[in-house]
Amino acid sequence: MENFSLILAIVVVTALAFDFTNGFHDTANAMATTISTGAMKPKVAVAMSAVLNLVGAFLSIEVANTISKGLVDETGIRPEVIFAALVGAILWNLLTWLVGLPSSSSHALMGGLIGATVASAGIGAVHGDVLVTKVLIPAVAAPLVAGIAAMIASRLTYTLGKNAHEKATSKGYRAGQITSAGLVSLAHGTNDAQKTMGIITLALVAGGAIAPDSDPPVWVILSAGVAIALGTYLGGWRIIRTMGKGLTDLQPQQGFAAQTSAATVILASSHLGFSLSTTHSVSGAVMGAGLGRKGGVVRWSTATRMFVAWGLTLPAAALVGAGAEWVTSFGTWGTTLVAVFLVASSAAIWLMSRREVVDHTNVNDTEEPPGVVTTAMAAVAPPPAGVHDDLSATISAPAEASAKPSATAL
Repeated sequence: MENFSLILAIVVVTALAFDFTNGFHDTANAMATTISTGAMKPKVAVAMSAVLNLVGAFLSIEVANTISKGLVDETGIRPEVIFAALVGAILWNLLTWLVGLPSSSSHALMGGLIGATVASAGIGAVHGDVLVTKVLIPAVAAPLVAGIAAMIASRLTYTLGKNAHEKATSKGYRAGQITSAGLVSLAHGTNDAQKTMGIITLALVAGGAIAPDSDPPVWVILSAGVAIALGTYLGGWRIIRTMGKGLTDLQPQQGFAAQTSAATVILASSHLGFSLSTTHSVSGAVMGAGLGRKGGVVRWSTATRMFVAWGLTLPAAALVGAGAEWVTSFGTWGTTLVAVFLVASSAAIWLMSRREVVDHTNVNDTEEPPGVVTTAMAAVAPPPAGVHDDLSATISAPAEASAKPSATAL
């Protein structure tokens, strides 16, 4: 570990801070549907997810290598560039967490890195082919594939279980949902924890601490795994509420289908080294599962806000990363100013979040309006059985009937 300078130490600590925010930002990916359907208690769910995130961090380094070796040119990248990239990613994570939107931590990191790199070394330092094939294409394909798979799986489960006893099937699907949630947590560790490993490895190469083209050292893998596990255990309750209740109302069958579909997509992508967004994959699967049940709907008002956040993630983080890199280029005082700005902004966002606390005690309480599409579909749908009887019992007799003179009155 030669040439481990102060700025390099700051970059490593900041990267682990990003990993921590990634953990609580993306807890919803694994546990939102499990918590919303009541399959697991909230605190138990996030604890299980944290442990499996840590385990998943040790299963692969393909995604880490994509970031540290493929996305940008290692030569000419200073540790300050990595620091600036992390500032953009952390602030975007915190802002979207504050408003409860499940945006992509992965794309925030990519955007910050691209913006800071372009500001430092020019557009030529970004490998466009890697960006397109291993970041942008998976960003579009992952939610579509996971959503279609979840919709088909949901419809299949309802078809196969239509004659089964409802109580028995619900119990079985809850058990399956816990298993699939664990699989998503494991997959999350194999993909998202590696992004921090890759960024730290890139910083170590830029700072001369390790040789170019090196794999992540063991201490980097361990620290990244621990950081994301701790963040996961805290639970991103605001985003869990949106993912579990804000997008659609899921039954255990749908939750199982959504999580299994998402986990399959994430694990396959991790094996191929695709730095996809686990948030995109799980959100797509949840929406697909919501449409897979007869009469099920998606709250498109929430989904639209989420899509807008997805589209803004890369450019917003890139702009902040580029601005932070410009300030750090002025020297030590510039880097110090950016660090102070990051700490102050993070503290301000946390204080704003205290105005309306969301935690494990109220995570399943939501007042999300159904939206125009859902309201229209509900208006044309026939009322459930028994509603007519209830209505007739509450409707009073016509006024003219009660106004007829009685026989005694005549």
